This record gives sequence, C-alpha cells and structure tokens, in this order.
Amino acid sequence: MCLAIPLTIQKIEGKTAIGTANGISQKIRIDFLPDCQLGDDVMVHAGFAIEKIDAQKAQETRELYQEIFHAVQ
Repeated sequence: MCLAIPLTIQKIEGKTAIGTANGISQKIRIDFLPDCQLGDDVMVHAGFAIEKIDAQKAQETRELYQEIFHAVQ
C-alpha cells in the first residue's frame, strides 16, 4: 500500500522544495503544483507534492498516521 504524507513547505528553489512534518525535513518536487508557496501544506507521494490541502486536514492526517503507527507497534 502506498500512502501520501502531509508536509509543510519551508523552502522553495525552482521545482524543488523542502517540506517538513514533526521535525523531519524532506526534499520534494513541486512540478505538479507550480503555485506552491512557503507555508502551504501539501500531500506528498513518492517525493512529489500532488495536492494542496488546508492546515486542518494536514493536522488531522498527521494525527491519524500517528494513531496507526502506535497501533501496529
């Protein structure tokens, strides 16, 4: 199963960006979302930002993933 994860855009350089969540940073591609701006929350799959989402949905998704992670440990 493949999951997209929500990240917050912290830095943009051309078609790449740095996204963060829970203190972890990842370099991602933003080719599919050329209107990305700093502070945007995006869903990331396979290193690509594939959808902008609002901050509430991003937080809810992070909390759900934490719940799943703790349930399978």
